[in-house]
Amino acid sequence: MINENSGNFAKGTCGCGDIEFTVLRPPMFVHCCHCTWCQKETGSAFAVNALIETKNVKLEKGKISNKRVASNSGKGQIIVRCSTCYSPIWSHYGAAEEKVAFVRVGALNNSRLVRPDIHIYTSSKVNWLNFDGDVPVVEEYYRRSEYWPEESIQRYKNAVQT
Repeated sequence: MINENSGNFAKGTCGCGDIEFTVLRPPMFVHCCHCTWCQKETGSAFAVNALIETKNVKLEKGKISNKRVASNSGKGQIIVRCSTCYSPIWSHYGAAEEKVAFVRVGALNNSRLVRPDIHIYTSSKVNWLNFDGDVPVVEEYYRRSEYWPEESIQRYKNAVQT
């Protein structure tokens, strides 16, 4: 992965520029989610989320708004948005709660810094999208132990235990 800034992994903003944030480390893993919930929430065919320890996402400027909404898992999610333009910046899901941020890759100033490590919930993907076989594809969700590198698994465990 490319290091965009000395000592930091990436910078990002919301749609109006009121929010500025820094991602201090490369993500643990990156999902490209094709579930119908993500399609509705983004108004797009899928969502690309970089999973990073929340302590490694630093709000530099602006005011965020947290909103708990329903999710496919039934556990809900917290969407962190810009308080001005309401652009989603990151979310918190499931068991990790607010210890892991699912940073919207499109909010990064250079979204080319990351690419999906896996395509999930492809049973509901749009029919015009084809996969090249370079990235794992699963119909629903998956077992972390089957796809994540060991270093990322350890980072995740450390994040949720603190």
